Amino acid sequence: MEKSQICENLERVKHKIRETCNRIGRDSSEVMLVAVSKTKPTSYIEEALSCGQIQFGENRMQELEEKMEELKEKDISWHMIGNLQTNKIKLIADKVNWVHSIEKLKYLKEFEKRAGGNKIETLIQVNISGEKQKGGVEPEDLAGILKSSTDFEHVTVCGLMGMATFTDDPEDVRHEFKLLKDLFDEHQKYNTGSVNLRELSMGMSSDMEVAIEEGATMVRVGSEIFGARNYD
Repeated sequence: MEKSQICENLERVKHKIRETCNRIGRDSSEVMLVAVSKTKPTSYIEEALSCGQIQFGENRMQELEEKMEELKEKDISWHMIGNLQTNKIKLIADKVNWVHSIEKLKYLKEFEKRAGGNKIETLIQVNISGEKQKGGVEPEDLAGILKSSTDFEHVTVCGLMGMATFTDDPEDVRHEFKLLKDLFDEHQKYNTGSVNLRELSMGMSSDMEVAIEEGATMVRVGSEIFGARNYD
C-alpha cells in the first residue's frame, strides 16, 4: 500500500463515522476510532500518526510489546484487542493503555499486579456470537466478574467488548450488537469503585456503521485503513 493512501483511508473511515452519527443524531466525537495495525509495519503506524491518528490496536501480545518499544517516543494510545495469555501480560502491562479482551478475572488481577503504576482501561469481552472461538464471557457470567472487580488501584473496568459473527450482510449481526448494548445498560448498577461502564467496543471494517447505530463508542478498523492483513 502507498503510504499516502493510509491518510486517505483514515479520512474515508472518519467520514463514514460522521455520516452514520449524523443520520442517527449522535455526536461523532462519542465514537473513538481504533486503527488496528496488527501485522503491519511500524512505518504504517507512523504514517497514520502523521495525519492525526493516535489510537492503535494490536491482537498479539508480543507484537504489541515490540511496537510499543520501537515507537516509545511517539504519542500513541495502545489497545490490546486480541487473546490474552497470563504469562505474557507482564510484557505489556506497564505500557498498554487499553485492554479490550478481558474474559477472566485472573487477567484483571495479573494486569493489576504487573501495572507498575501504569493506569489501564479494560473492557470485559462478552461472547455475543455464540461462537466459542470468538472468546468472551457468557452474558450470564458478566455480573459475577464485575462484582469481583471493584477494588483495583491501577485497573479500571470501563466497558464491554464484543466480536460479531463474520457475515457479508452487517444487518445479520445487528441483534448481536443490540445484545451487547442491552447488557451494557442492564449492568450499570454494578458501577462502583474501579468499575465504571461507559465504553462499548464493537464493530469493525465491515459492520461498524450498524455497530454505531446500536451504540458503539469504540470501533476497531484495520483493513479499511491499512489494507488486507499480512499473515505469517
